Amino acid sequence: MAQYDPPSSHADASEPAKRDYILDEQVGFLLRQVNQRHTAIFADSIGDDITPTQWAAVSKLAEKGPCSQNLLGRLTAMDVATIKGVVDRLTKRGLTTTGPDPTDGRRLLVVLTEDGEKLAKELSPRALAITEATLEPLTQKERGQLMALLQKMT
Repeated sequence: MAQYDPPSSHADASEPAKRDYILDEQVGFLLRQVNQRHTAIFADSIGDDITPTQWAAVSKLAEKGPCSQNLLGRLTAMDVATIKGVVDRLTKRGLTTTGPDPTDGRRLLVVLTEDGEKLAKELSPRALAITEATLEPLTQKERGQLMALLQKMT
């Protein structure tokens, strides 16, 4: 894997550095490769039980409790159409239910069912192991740096 080689600090700051475009050095390409590795680890550990987007919704509901579908989408970085499909599939599986918000009748709340709560508790240790396996090539210091940099980019 190629190392990132920043433009020379001796270059004139008023002119953008001229570099050849090399795919292996592009952030999007590297992020996609890391995501593919993480997705494969997720699939090996979780199997067909639940998709990564479904797990994001279930784990966020387990963490935060009932919330509107709109808020759940924002908390899990999913657009309106995606979170709607995820919630519909989770509800069809009996893992979530929706009902009116007692404080605002215009809003629907998404709630984990008993089966959803059970699944969240069952899969949480595996999800932590997936993160550990994804970060395995890195030292503890590098893991902290990577997570800090990724959070800075969001």
